[in-house]
Amino acid sequence: MATTMIKDKLKKDTFPVLEMTCAACAVSVESMLKAAEGVQDAGVNFANQSAWVTYDPGIATPQSLQNAVRAIGYDLVLDTENRQEVKETAQRKAYEALKQRTIWSSVLTLPVVIIGMFFMNIPYANWIMMALSTPVVFYFGRSFFVNAWKQARFRADASMDTLVALSTGIAWLFSTFNTIYPAYWHQRGLHAHVYFEAAAVIIAFISLGKLLEERAKSSTSSAIKKLMGLQPQTVTLVQPDGQQQEVPAEQVKVNDIILVKPGAKIPVDGEVTAGSSYVDESMISGEPVPVQKTAGEKVFAGAINQQGSFQFRAQKVGGDTVLAQIIKMVQEAQGSKAPVQKLADKIAGIFVPMVIGIALLTFAVWMIAGGQHAFTHALLAAVTVLVIACPCALGLATPTAIMVGVGKGAEHNMLIRDAESLELAHRVNAVILDKTGTITEGRPAVTDIYFSSDDGKPVLLAMEMQSQHPLAIAVVQHLQSEGVQVADVNRIDNLSGRGIKAQYNGQQFLVGNSRLLEEHGIQPDAAIAAKAAEWQDAAKTVIAFAANGKVTGIIAIADKIKATSQQAIATLQQRGIAVYMLTGDQAQTAAAVARETGIQHYKAGVMPADKAAFVKELQQQGRVVAMVGDGINDSHALAQADVSIAMGKGSDIAMDVAKITLITSDLNSIPQVLKLSRRTVRTVRQNLFWAFIYNLVGIPLAAGILYPFNGFLLDPMIAGAAMALSSVSVVSNSLRLKLSKF
Repeated sequence: MATTMIKDKLKKDTFPVLEMTCAACAVSVESMLKAAEGVQDAGVNFANQSAWVTYDPGIATPQSLQNAVRAIGYDLVLDTENRQEVKETAQRKAYEALKQRTIWSSVLTLPVVIIGMFFMNIPYANWIMMALSTPVVFYFGRSFFVNAWKQARFRADASMDTLVALSTGIAWLFSTFNTIYPAYWHQRGLHAHVYFEAAAVIIAFISLGKLLEERAKSSTSSAIKKLMGLQPQTVTLVQPDGQQQEVPAEQVKVNDIILVKPGAKIPVDGEVTAGSSYVDESMISGEPVPVQKTAGEKVFAGAINQQGSFQFRAQKVGGDTVLAQIIKMVQEAQGSKAPVQKLADKIAGIFVPMVIGIALLTFAVWMIAGGQHAFTHALLAAVTVLVIACPCALGLATPTAIMVGVGKGAEHNMLIRDAESLELAHRVNAVILDKTGTITEGRPAVTDIYFSSDDGKPVLLAMEMQSQHPLAIAVVQHLQSEGVQVADVNRIDNLSGRGIKAQYNGQQFLVGNSRLLEEHGIQPDAAIAAKAAEWQDAAKTVIAFAANGKVTGIIAIADKIKATSQQAIATLQQRGIAVYMLTGDQAQTAAAVARETGIQHYKAGVMPADKAAFVKELQQQGRVVAMVGDGINDSHALAQADVSIAMGKGSDIAMDVAKITLITSDLNSIPQVLKLSRRTVRTVRQNLFWAFIYNLVGIPLAAGILYPFNGFLLDPMIAGAAMALSSVSVVSNSLRLKLSKF
């Protein structure tokens, strides 16, 4: 940095970046931003197409940053009002354009391959292939050449784009020359071979790989969109004179009084001033049971009001609300992860200069020692080296294995939307599980019931049917499943926060918590009290039923642990993977669930930001972390984790943030995902081995290393056949993965 900056002056902004097509593009944009005057630091994330920049606003401006990026062929979105919309529109157009290019390049490539493999002797075969492959290479595949030029121009490391542009361009030029002037070779007793099918196939296959990558990336912004959708568009303000007024949500100010009607979303954070209701706060805590809100209680933006209506005073508005903080943290977590440079790109960075060097050396040696036809042999040998180094097998090594792995996952109820996650999952050594909806069923249900006589059950059913409390609903569902018939009870009173009272056949009945029993001076007998204490120790909610001053029944309600959770957790721990449970629930409940499932590490009362901080803490210890969750409150931690897994019956937002979704709610799918990743990565490595063995043997032969000893020169036609064979071996090896058993 040429300019010294005072820290207090610095400003940090995030800008969507347009025109990036690969990880190398992100590196180029990042280096350009860091080099800009007034910039202290910058980072570019290829996955979510954004850049963050810390700069001195007295020296640098958003416009100067935009100009710096535009100088190398990219762009920043500065429109502060519709920034996300502009970015999404550009991404959608880019995806549609890539989709069209992939479809058309595949359509035109197919006949070229058929002619090149089986009908080489038909009239004008070479001319037909040239006509079909030219638009594939230079129109539908132009992005490879553009990116290769950008990387060369700005001295970036060579990537897969460089290798594709170099090999397809040379193969096309050589083939075109041989089509137009075949006599040049015929006069020298050589066959004028063409490689149009090789050039076209590479463009088509690698375009398909890029399309799949773009499709996975496009879902990251939809999660943010849905989180923003939790904020209502309008609110009902209560004026000092009691009049009500509908205003846009963004106009709400601190200390405004807001009315929340049944079923409405809470627009901002605040404190209840009048009325009472039950509020679904699962997006904050992850817990399924709505929380009762009365005067003095806190409410949060995005939570959903259940039955009653209430008024509250706004305390945090706009970007200060808990929901706004969750949105911001998810965006930052998605943007902070550096893009993983693809293995093929890393290889290409070394491989491309080596191949060019060998081709030039081959040409020079043949020119010096080639004798009468020195130029002919030099040209033929150099082109054969470049053709045999064609990245077909290398380009197919990863995408074919990944495509088969993704398909295999879908067969076993695992939807994998991001190849990077599938490649990384085999290295996971720490798994974090949310409790509610992940380890447990995610809804309160009756786990135990004890009645001295079944006579009271019809009355209990009638009483609970008059309540909308989630625990009452659980009791109703259980009694109805037992076939209990409802009694005709007319006099029923709801006692807020305590339970229900009823009169039936001259008797008084009560159902509720211990406070209700104490108010009426009722003590349960020793046997019932002991059973209730046992259930409470297991972190279950106990409801008592009393008739005429005597407790005749008790019911235990809890969020049931899924039948398969214990086995899945044991499997992970047996494989040496540390399992952690994080929950917003109370410590007693968390301890009971951990005890029953065999989890050794757990934390209770955890907020969404705490979950993400814990993921980060493990990552800083060198752990590769998989986060498994199902709620909005898990979205920040899912975005932060190395591998993010959502339970398919959870929220849409969790599924959008996560890169892997389990259609089933069975936790046994997690060990299966890790196993599938291990097998897929092993297949990728095998494919790369075969691609390299072929190049290791083929390139020296193409250069003519055996010529001084036995006069052997590799015919370009044989080089093309060997290249095709290597691709077939890679595809065949990938298909073996499809046959593997789980």
